[in-house]
Amino acid sequence: MKATAETLNQSSVPKKGWVSVYADLTKARLTLLVLLTTLVGFYVGWRGAMNYWRMLNAVVGTALVASGAAALNQLLEREHDAKMRRTRNRPLPSGRLQPTTVMVFGGVSSCAGLVYLALAVNLTTSVIGAVSLLSYLFIYTPLKRITWLNTAVGAVPGALPPLMGWTAARGELSGEGWALFAILAFWQLPHFFAIAWMYREEYAKAGFVMLPMLDPEGRRTGRQAVSHTLGLLPVSLCPFLFHVAGAVYLALALVLGLVFLYFAVQFARDVTVPRARQLFFYSIVYLPALLVGMVLDKVQ
Repeated sequence: MKATAETLNQSSVPKKGWVSVYADLTKARLTLLVLLTTLVGFYVGWRGAMNYWRMLNAVVGTALVASGAAALNQLLEREHDAKMRRTRNRPLPSGRLQPTTVMVFGGVSSCAGLVYLALAVNLTTSVIGAVSLLSYLFIYTPLKRITWLNTAVGAVPGALPPLMGWTAARGELSGEGWALFAILAFWQLPHFFAIAWMYREEYAKAGFVMLPMLDPEGRRTGRQAVSHTLGLLPVSLCPFLFHVAGAVYLALALVLGLVFLYFAVQFARDVTVPRARQLFFYSIVYLPALLVGMVLDKVQ
């Protein structure tokens, strides 16, 4: 009977090719966003004729670190992922990959990426990558089961890739690079609060402590979304103030930011899943649009 039950359970898991399985393991869409922000940081930070070889090295190293971090994160959270509908088909909960395989893949990929960045780019970028990796795995990940403040803590490793791109181009930390970091950090909060509200029941079932669990009426969640979107507005103007981007970017950032604030206010006034979904979808439109504007209006 036990063997029959296991067979039925395995047969209920949709079959996937190894490319698709490893795309899930490395959180391919999230990793692509990481690489996009790294590219933007490098591009706007580089002076003179573009060094595409150095840019490629920065992207390859960052991709290895990000892929390894995603795999190790899933290794640490595999039991919790199995309890949520949106994550139970990931490679580990579904049984497509074994923990040892994921541990080796994640460890080798992460370490190789950090070494690659140190040798092919510079030590500063490698150190920032290490800070991002360690804070993501050993601070943010366990905090998800302890306090709702994990969202703010998790914004730090999530905002470091554009700073890595900047240091890969400039070889130093500076105000302009930190401004890129701040944009990503502020952007993540309303983005993730919207997700947390949409999936609050699943997060609770899996044992993750998110603000909506402590805020059933949604008032605090709405205020947090508005306050961080409001903070994002002036921060998004810093590339213009630091002479990284021009007046076209300034106008674009103002318009995008005000629309973002509108959706956050609408969510705060009516804390429902449809309003959270609107805020979430606009957030994933906002960031690429802002970054593209920054690239196209780069001050030479």
